[in-house]
Amino acid sequence: MMKNRNRHIATLMATVALIVAGTSAMAADLAPLAAAPTAEEAIAAASPWMIRVRGLGVITHDSGTINGVPGAGLAYSDTVIPEFDVSYFFTDNIAAELILGTTFSKIKTTGALGEIDVGKTWLLPPTVTLQYHFTNFGAFKPYVGAGLNYSLFYHQSEKAGFSNLDVKNDFGAALQVGFDYMVTKNWGVNFDVKKIFLETKWSADMGGTPISGKAKLDPWLIGAGVTYRF
Repeated sequence: MMKNRNRHIATLMATVALIVAGTSAMAADLAPLAAAPTAEEAIAAASPWMIRVRGLGVITHDSGTINGVPGAGLAYSDTVIPEFDVSYFFTDNIAAELILGTTFSKIKTTGALGEIDVGKTWLLPPTVTLQYHFTNFGAFKPYVGAGLNYSLFYHQSEKAGFSNLDVKNDFGAALQVGFDYMVTKNWGVNFDVKKIFLETKWSADMGGTPISGKAKLDPWLIGAGVTYRF
């Protein structure tokens, strides 16, 4: 009987040893667990989308020409408008931003013709920039960008003495620098400066006489507002 008991104990111990050995082999085959993501990685993984709403000052460069009138130039009014933009992050550092807003500009002659009000035009300047975001400053997140602008001029109207005002749509290059300061993981404040290099052709009739030239607006877009990261 003692012999049978010893046999049962030996069998049980052998079974336990086999189970332990099998478990160890299985654990060895499993890949090690990945390190827990940082807060920055967790935010980026949550969504690649960001939106901003800004108040924007549009400050133009008063420059232009009137063909056949030496010394004559153009000047344009500055405005303050709302702006909305959408950003998509391809990586933590690389993003594309679409900037949307509309404004108007009053046009007048300068120089040899004196100051004469020509008219007014509305402007829709959608702009796309490719940005590099610096991520090693904590909640302070500066960025730089460069891209392309296409300015559409619409709803053009003339002052007395002028008619048929036509400012041509045109492309322009864009440069950008700014920063977000994230107050929470989703909400932040933003400051942004863009320079649009925009020179286009224009024409009108002045007292029945056709005139034309180039309008060099080259506006600075200086804005501040609120950031939301999804």
